[in-house]
Amino acid sequence: MFRPLELFIGLRYTRAKRRNQFISFISTVSIVCIAISVIALITVMSVMNGFDYQMRSRILGAISHATVSGVGQSVQDWPRALQVAEANPHVLGAAPYVESEAYLNARRSSGALVRGIEPAQEPKVVDIDKHMLDGKLAELTPGSWNIVLGRELAMTLGVTVGDRVTMVVQQLRATPMGSVPRMRSFHVVGTFELGMEQFDSGLALVNMSDAEKLNDLDGPTGIRLKLDDLFNARPVARELADQLGQVYRVQTWMDTNANLFAALSMEKMVMFIILSLIILVAVINLISMLMMLVTDKQADIAILRTLGATPRSIMGMFMVQGVLVGFVGIGFGVGFGSLLSWKLPGIIKWIEHTFHVTFLSPDVYYISEVPSRLDWHDVGWTALLTFTFALLATLYPAWRASRTQPAQALRYE
Repeated sequence: MFRPLELFIGLRYTRAKRRNQFISFISTVSIVCIAISVIALITVMSVMNGFDYQMRSRILGAISHATVSGVGQSVQDWPRALQVAEANPHVLGAAPYVESEAYLNARRSSGALVRGIEPAQEPKVVDIDKHMLDGKLAELTPGSWNIVLGRELAMTLGVTVGDRVTMVVQQLRATPMGSVPRMRSFHVVGTFELGMEQFDSGLALVNMSDAEKLNDLDGPTGIRLKLDDLFNARPVARELADQLGQVYRVQTWMDTNANLFAALSMEKMVMFIILSLIILVAVINLISMLMMLVTDKQADIAILRTLGATPRSIMGMFMVQGVLVGFVGIGFGVGFGSLLSWKLPGIIKWIEHTFHVTFLSPDVYYISEVPSRLDWHDVGWTALLTFTFALLATLYPAWRASRTQPAQALRYE
């Protein structure tokens, strides 16, 4: 005889017979419901991962993985700090910078964050040079008083490449008329677009030497670092802080954007919980199917008990069917869900092109495409959660089957 007996009988009950085709239909419905809920959860998680990846890549296109700053306005002995940072094996690149707030005036006016950079070293830490719309960062030479603006900031000021912008900084200058703010006229030589409103509408780049002169500084205000693993930023920051001493402060991108990424993580967790409830609803169909099967097989259970089957064996027979239905549903759900997540951007583009609709208008949203990034870690958790629900759903019907009394079940047979 086929061994183990519980597996053999459980598999036989899964297939349709003349009298229980309706139960087999309910089994199919349960498989479909579980598969659809798994597909929905995997797809939504992939879209959430895609948005999270887009946000990280665009933010890290303008900010560095970590920064070293001083206690005062400028970094003390910054060449030594730069040398210590570059000596760390986890640091791929380092570049000094000067950062200050300023008021820009042209046809219109706007406040902005002005960053003084070294054009030759800036590509080591960020990739703004890859997002240039006009001009090049190399045109920010010392003493040229050139400036590169974000696309939205240039539109706000009403300037294009070749125009001039007046910059007013917070530093005061003594004159016979009293103290007045320092100001300087800059020549616009380029624009960039990162796809993030806070940078495209509020960031301006100048040469670091020009920024030091305008702000009356004797050195950079910080050093920007690029790491080999951006998620390992905090341990590397603690290591650098111990090496540099107390007169330096090391911050990471996680610290400066903690609220944003915490909100994204919370949103992803909430969506996971909500869609997990959809899986739970699908598993309820499995409970209904098993309860109907137990009612239909009362006579068979009684005969098996009479032949010597233990309550544990009876319970195992019905658990096999529930686990099998859950396993098949998970298999279809993971397969089709992964395929849908992988092809989702292309499917969205096809729908937009065919039906002439736009899901995310580029005039409103900075991320105008539906991104999708399949994470096998999320797929594994989804499959494990669904399998756990399916396994738990089999316990009560199987327990009810094991409690069947042979005499009562066979009384009217």
